[in-house]
Amino acid sequence: MPPPADVVKVAIEWPGANAQLIEIDQKRPLASIIREVCDGWSLSGAEQFALRYADGPQLYITEQSRGDIKNGTILRLAISPARAARQLLERIQSHGIDARLEALKELAKLSADPTFAAEFINMEGIGTLARLVESGTHFGEMLAFTLTAFLELMDHSIVSWDLISLSFIKQIAGYVNQPMVDVSILQRSLAILESMVLNSHSLYHRVAQEITVGQLIGHLSNQEIQTYAIALINALFLKAPEDRRQEMASTLAQKHLRSIILNHIVRGNRPIKAEMAHQLYVLQVLTFNLLEERMMTKMDPNDQTQRDVIFELRRIAFDGENDPTGTEKRKALYAKDYKMLGFTNHLNPAMDFTQTPPGMLALDNMLYLAKVHQDTYIRIVLENSSREDKHECPFGRCAIELTRVLCEILQVGELPNEGCNDYHPMFFTHDRAWEEFFCVCIQLLNKTWKEMRATAEDFNKVMQVAREQITRALAMKPSSLDQLKNKLRGLSYSEILRLRQSERMSQDDFQSPPIIELRERIQPEILELIKQQRLNRLCEGSCFRKVGNRRRQEKFWFCRLSLNHKVLHYGDLDESPQGEVPLEMLSDKIPVCDIKSVVTGKDCPHMKEKSALKQNKEVLELAFSVLYDPDETLNFVAPNKYEYCVWTDGLCALLGREMGSDLTRSDLDTLISMEMKLRLLDLENITIPEAPPPVPKEPSSYNFTYNYS
Repeated sequence: MPPPADVVKVAIEWPGANAQLIEIDQKRPLASIIREVCDGWSLSGAEQFALRYADGPQLYITEQSRGDIKNGTILRLAISPARAARQLLERIQSHGIDARLEALKELAKLSADPTFAAEFINMEGIGTLARLVESGTHFGEMLAFTLTAFLELMDHSIVSWDLISLSFIKQIAGYVNQPMVDVSILQRSLAILESMVLNSHSLYHRVAQEITVGQLIGHLSNQEIQTYAIALINALFLKAPEDRRQEMASTLAQKHLRSIILNHIVRGNRPIKAEMAHQLYVLQVLTFNLLEERMMTKMDPNDQTQRDVIFELRRIAFDGENDPTGTEKRKALYAKDYKMLGFTNHLNPAMDFTQTPPGMLALDNMLYLAKVHQDTYIRIVLENSSREDKHECPFGRCAIELTRVLCEILQVGELPNEGCNDYHPMFFTHDRAWEEFFCVCIQLLNKTWKEMRATAEDFNKVMQVAREQITRALAMKPSSLDQLKNKLRGLSYSEILRLRQSERMSQDDFQSPPIIELRERIQPEILELIKQQRLNRLCEGSCFRKVGNRRRQEKFWFCRLSLNHKVLHYGDLDESPQGEVPLEMLSDKIPVCDIKSVVTGKDCPHMKEKSALKQNKEVLELAFSVLYDPDETLNFVAPNKYEYCVWTDGLCALLGREMGSDLTRSDLDTLISMEMKLRLLDLENITIPEAPPPVPKEPSSYNFTYNYS
């Protein structure tokens, strides 16, 4: 018969005696059980004893904690916490150095126990330890054990840190500032100062007066104490008044804190442990929180200094560095330039920066891009200003929204989370990591806009994809900004669609036999829809560039499929067309029945010519050719990846061959998923009428046939 739930079987030890195996009734008073144990070993004064765990932290057992005792636990009879505290307090004040050292060593161990700590503190034990430190007569192990016990006792939050004297703070700070101090003493001194700063506003100011950031940075090269040093830096940073944080950040930058952390910690020869990872995360958060003020500052449309920044963006993009006519350009033309820059309010672009977040932080990012990465900035602006209006990527609007998204991803303005270790090594590789991060992401956004062939109506969709691309890339923990670029390069729009579909299909519900069967039934219908879309797109036609040896003499030509899908019409144009080109304007044609095959990339005849060897990889990936009788070719270089996929798939469909581009696979997965959801939703919404009770009969098997169409 099992023992009652309130009874646990334990073993209790006492030095020099055989262990007692007893059953503890949890309903009995603990004092009664201790008295019974003492009687078993003929020990008098049971009130002077207590029970402790024999293993692990060896904590005292109290009426509040006795419920944690499990069957088979090994306990130990020990002197009571009050008696132990009294004895240790007497011994640490004795004149014998050896006896004092042993007492402090035992005290350092026992101080982690909350029951003992309460008794020791009630006997003015903390004051005794503080006086030992202030005396300056303790060194080496004795001082290390004293500081350990002090820190453990204070961590129980029984007494306030505000009671600590200035002379004690000066003594602890002195250990940190001394060039040759034992590592164990340095570790405990830094930890005590950190606790002072975090737990007392008044002590923060005292510690800040005694400790300089430069002294702490000097300790970061020592692997044994660097975690403690960066923890104190973070504490000073976190508790600093608002007006001092920027000043402290400037000091940290002048002392090259970032490069020291990068070389001695992030890229050090030892793996980063959890506590160090947390401290790096905290420093990262506190550094980015310096952006909060700008993020929450609205632009004043009447402030000429702020308006001049917007004017500078316009000047860099359109006037050039040394254009003497830039300042004389009539202001009436500025609105056109601001529209090309992608501002929502092109008459008064200052109004675009009145929403917080991201406030003025967005303008700061844009100016950094324009000045530091001027070629990239000009390329993005001019590239979009030369596109068709419906497909241009509005740089200003995108930069503002991207800044807001990045602030959300990196939680700018939020306090660090306890236990979080989510730091990013790449942010320690550059003095202007935030601005460089923005510059990388704005180029990604521009690339994604092109891949999605987005219009103004697709703005939010593009931002959602960009957010996902950035979040996924950050999750890979790139070690540098260059590595981030590589990660983002692999997360193209088509790859995001593939990942989304893969993650959806990896769910258990999508692996069940009925769902797999439904997918197989739907796939031919969806493929036929995609095929018709591709053919319809060929019937609309596309404009291609004729790239000769001299790029300044480029001309355009247009190609489209006849509505009956029997003839490819093409012909030269003087300029890029606006809208549909009539068949009458296209003088040449190829009967579809004469087409033998479609080749791509390096197999194209125009990519095998000597002049084509100089073409870059991008051109090679956009090239395709139609081979037709008698031994003739029609050579294409698509304007972008989307047109390339549409035309190669469409021509394959025209010839009755499989469409195999990434775009088709992506469209297929997306459309199948959408169709499956719609059909499954229809099934869920079916109301099944109640049937009459079935007539009892012999058990049999039933076959259900579902009509999915």
